[in-house]
Amino acid sequence: MKTVLPNQRANRYTIDMCNGPIFKKMMLFAVPLVFSGVLQLFFNAADIIVVGKFAGDNSLAAVGSTTSLVNLLISIFLGLSVGANVLAGKHWGAKQNDAVSKTVHTAMSLSLYSGFFLTIIGVFGARQILIWMQTPGEVLELAVTYLRIYFLGTTANMIYNYGAALLRAVGDTKRPFYYLLFAGIVNVVLNLILVIVFKLGVAGVGLATVISQVISAVLVLRCLMRESGSIRLVLRKLHFDRESFQQILWIGLPSGLQGVIFAVSNVVIQSSVNSFGETVIAGNSAAANLEGFIYLSMVAFYQTTISFSSQNFGARNYQRINSTFLLAEMCVIVIGLSMGIAMWLSSRQLLGIYSSSPEVIAAGMIRMKYICVTYFLCGMMDVTTGALRGIGYSVTPMLVSLIGACGLRLLWLATVFQQEKYHTVATIYLSYPISWTVTLAVLLLCFTIVQRKNLRSTSLPLVAF
Repeated sequence: MKTVLPNQRANRYTIDMCNGPIFKKMMLFAVPLVFSGVLQLFFNAADIIVVGKFAGDNSLAAVGSTTSLVNLLISIFLGLSVGANVLAGKHWGAKQNDAVSKTVHTAMSLSLYSGFFLTIIGVFGARQILIWMQTPGEVLELAVTYLRIYFLGTTANMIYNYGAALLRAVGDTKRPFYYLLFAGIVNVVLNLILVIVFKLGVAGVGLATVISQVISAVLVLRCLMRESGSIRLVLRKLHFDRESFQQILWIGLPSGLQGVIFAVSNVVIQSSVNSFGETVIAGNSAAANLEGFIYLSMVAFYQTTISFSSQNFGARNYQRINSTFLLAEMCVIVIGLSMGIAMWLSSRQLLGIYSSSPEVIAAGMIRMKYICVTYFLCGMMDVTTGALRGIGYSVTPMLVSLIGACGLRLLWLATVFQQEKYHTVATIYLSYPISWTVTLAVLLLCFTIVQRKNLRSTSLPLVAF
């Protein structure tokens, strides 16, 4: 029997997602997430710009060639942080304070173990994995150096992401943004010092990233430890509550596997891109970094949809979930189309920030031509996934993504891309909008069916298939 307390402890950072005007509160929640995402990409872009301008195109390619691999290795554990977010949000919406506290301490314990595991895998497996990815010999040693240093900071990375997920569950997106802003500024300053002054190249970029991750982790830990009420973290209470851990796994593991599925397909795509040489790799890296500004502006509404849906599901406000979903979809369409078109039209000038090489710029423009204008489809797909995940359906979007995204992209590379006249980098990029469209259509159908069932039911479990 869970303890249900009459009131939740609130402060000026939390948002009541279950009552009042939805759009205004969504904006209050989402805008700090948008700024957080854009800032994170800006700081990552600063890494790439500094290393590209002051360490050369090989160093730029080395850092860029590791992106899909990093995403692959950390996706499953970041997915578990989504499980913590959903579970804490549902218990918070249902005013089950004891269950919220158990979720907090289980989630933060999980962040420590997952971070340590990732460090071991990343440090000792970097070289072999990069060789499997067909990383060119010209950049292999630089990529290994960067990757090993980067993974020394993964425990701090996990602590920040799990802590931020718990804060989002109660409506607080402002403080994680403040912490990211401060850590990011430190990252940029250290980049300039370590790369330009001390000539450390990719090692300097990696060290700056690790230090900034440690700073953000310390700040989010300090925040949770100074909270009052059920969201407060008490270090001596760190443990794995069996029920909370099982529910985090049930919700978060499919989310993590979905992230792995996308990352696997992206690793295969990166391997195909790598086969065209370091110039294409560098152009692809710069273009992907620019597109990240669009993606993270849209993914803020994916996170918003998860938090609003989970709290309202806990409170059994099903119609409010529908309203949140429709508003979030409209937001990502507007953001994705406006930013995507603007970025595509100014692609040459933007890519010139990363590299002065005409060949690198031309290679990056090919990617942006195919992806930028259609990127809103990815945003819509993510919001639909977030809505399903927020109401406890985490396995369904994972299975749909397995078939619609990973399966379709791999099939495309194994068939169309292998034909001589289509064996171009443009053919690789075309696999993205095609897979987004197919996956989105199936997810929309799933959400419609699930919500109809919810609206007819008066008693649903907090965790579903």
